[in-house]
Amino acid sequence: MDAAKTEASAAGPKRDLPAARATGRSLAKASRRAAMLDAAAALFAERGYNGVSIEELGASAGVSGPAVYRHFSGKSNVLSALLVGVSEDLLAGGKAVVADSSTADAALRGLVEFHVDFALRQANVIRVQDRDLTSLPEDDEREVRSLQRQYVEVWVDALSALHPSCGLPLLRHRAQAVFGLINSTSHTLNGKMKPRETARLRSLLETMAWAALNA
Repeated sequence: MDAAKTEASAAGPKRDLPAARATGRSLAKASRRAAMLDAAAALFAERGYNGVSIEELGASAGVSGPAVYRHFSGKSNVLSALLVGVSEDLLAGGKAVVADSSTADAALRGLVEFHVDFALRQANVIRVQDRDLTSLPEDDEREVRSLQRQYVEVWVDALSALHPSCGLPLLRHRAQAVFGLINSTSHTLNGKMKPRETARLRSLLETMAWAALNA
C-alpha cells in the first residue's frame, strides 16, 4: 500500500465520525421529543391542556421547563404535535392496512384490528383530543379535522366494497359510530391492564365493532 492510500485509509474513518455523532444526536433528540409527547399526553389527559404548565410538562419528561423549548416553540406546539401527529399516523396506518389486504373483508377486519390497537395504546391521546381539540391553533385544528375526514373515507371505501348497495352517508354513520364505540374505552381504562385483560377487551371490541359495521 502506498503512502497516499495509507493516508486516505487513515482519513476515512475520521470523516465518518461527525456523521455518526450527528445520527446519535438526532436519535437522542427524537427520543427526548417522544418522551415529552408521552408525558404531555398523560398530563393533558389527567388535568386538561389548560391545567398543565411547561414546567410541569418538562418535569414529567425528566427535563427542565426551559429545555422543552429546544423541541417545541411553546405549549400549544406540544398539543399540535401530539394531535396532528396521531392523526397523520392513523391515516397512514389505515391506508397501509387496506393496501396490504387481499380482499374487502380482510381490509375491513384489518381496519377494525388496527383501530382497536390504537385505542388501547393511545387512550390518553384520545381523551386529550375529545377535550382539547378546540385548544389547538386554528390552522392545526383544521389540519387535524381534514386528516380525520380522510381517515373516515378509508373506512367508508372499505365498507362500500362489502356493502355496495348502501349509500355513502349511511356508511359514514356506521364508521363514526364504531369509532365512538372503540374510542369510548379510553375513558374507562384505569391503570395498566394485565395482558389477559387486554386480550379479552381487544376481542370484545373487535367483535362488537364488526357486528356494528355490518348491522
